[in-house]
Amino acid sequence: MIGLLDSPTNGKVFIDGIDTTKLNDNKISSFRNKKLGFIFQFSNLLSDLSVLENVLLPIQIAGINSTEKDARDLLKVVGLGDQIHKRANKISGGQAQRAAIARGLINKPSIVLADEPTGNLDSVTSNTIVQLMKSMARKLNQTFIVVTHDREHFGDVDRIITIKDGKAFEGDQPSAMEILAK
Repeated sequence: MIGLLDSPTNGKVFIDGIDTTKLNDNKISSFRNKKLGFIFQFSNLLSDLSVLENVLLPIQIAGINSTEKDARDLLKVVGLGDQIHKRANKISGGQAQRAAIARGLINKPSIVLADEPTGNLDSVTSNTIVQLMKSMARKLNQTFIVVTHDREHFGDVDRIITIKDGKAFEGDQPSAMEILAK
């Protein structure tokens, strides 16, 4: 619902004070391109484009005033400064995931939805990416919603919601009392 990829059957979804349930398809697309960043579990890069071209796609589609320099800088931060001209189908899975992370952050979205963003990365690169996300969250006042099975990489975060057996709990694990109360 937060990614505006599905509509609620009842209720409303507010993002940045805007009732997104009242937006038509074109406005939803525009809103999504400007306000939301997506880091998918699988990189979903376009294989015929270069790493740099893949990262630039969201800002080109949204008409946002970021520059190629911003994309190059972000690619350096994720460790791909020397891979920018390679085709997406010529880089490793971990490199593709780092390119996808840069692509999800390039438009400086209010909310970044990240599905297993470190799942295909080694522990050193994972830590670098987590620190990048935390830094951007503070610097750009962004909200990162991260789905992960790898909780220990994220350390201290503002809020944790654990989903177990289809139920959501505040914190790492539901207490015995919460389980009994359900």
